[in-house]
Amino acid sequence: MTLSPTQSQAQTQTTAQTESLTARPQAGTPTAPPAGPHRPRRRGRHAGPPAVGGRRAGLRPPPRPEPPEPPLLRDGPEPGRVRPASGTVRAGVLGAAALLSLVVAGNAGAFTRFWDFLDFGAGVLALVSLTATVLWGLVATDRLLLRTGHRLIAQAVHRGTAVAGFGFLALHIWVKVAEGRTGPAAAAVPFTDGDQRLLIGLGTLAGYLFLAAAVTGAVRGSFAAKGRSHWWRAVHLCAYVAWGAALVHGLKSGRAAAWWATAAYALCLAGVAAVLVQRSYARLRRGTAAARATAAGTAADGRPRGPRGYRP
Repeated sequence: MTLSPTQSQAQTQTTAQTESLTARPQAGTPTAPPAGPHRPRRRGRHAGPPAVGGRRAGLRPPPRPEPPEPPLLRDGPEPGRVRPASGTVRAGVLGAAALLSLVVAGNAGAFTRFWDFLDFGAGVLALVSLTATVLWGLVATDRLLLRTGHRLIAQAVHRGTAVAGFGFLALHIWVKVAEGRTGPAAAAVPFTDGDQRLLIGLGTLAGYLFLAAAVTGAVRGSFAAKGRSHWWRAVHLCAYVAWGAALVHGLKSGRAAAWWATAAYALCLAGVAAVLVQRSYARLRRGTAAARATAAGTAADGRPRGPRGYRP
């Protein structure tokens, strides 16, 4: 069937409109990605929703929920719970309890007994602490049985007992002066007490010698230079003399000590004396051996030689 030019033109326009409607995407229908070099990356099956605000915005972790507010910072107490007492109320209750305890203890005579304990016990504790200081000082210098770490521990104990001994010694002197057993001048100047000149003087002298040994021990680094170590050793050895004087003062100037206490002090004194004699003998032997080696290594012309005949 032959169409006229007018009918052919109308049919062509109808076909073009139908193709344009067919090519237009419907609402909600996914469109194919545009062809070209910037084609977006295909998302995985388990990927979440698309990022909002940029490519890396989806990598940020979600904000953490805020922790619950502590009970003490809330406006009111939780239901069923009572707010604890404030710090001021607690301090007041504790202070009242402490005051009441002191009043009860005073009425029971505890302070009088405590003062009696200080009168006798402060000196005993000072003597025991200083005795332990001397013994641990000997242990800290041992090189036959102890290693370096063990000697460091012994030195720490030696210094700790020394500090405790000086604290008890200061308390002992204060109690004796406060009770009128001796005067401040006798406690400061040796051998000036009117009643027990020798025994109180030995205690005062022992205190000064212990103090000198403690000070030189604290500044031991100042004596590390060549030619000064013997001065430090000489002053530090005064601690043994001070300990002996303190033993005589403690066992004879006050009330009589128990037999076992006297025996224990005697054993400590004998042990310390034996160790000192043994070390002195060993040091003397080392000096004699070194002198003989030096004399044997001297050449005929008087120039010293080494241990194998090497001449410097």
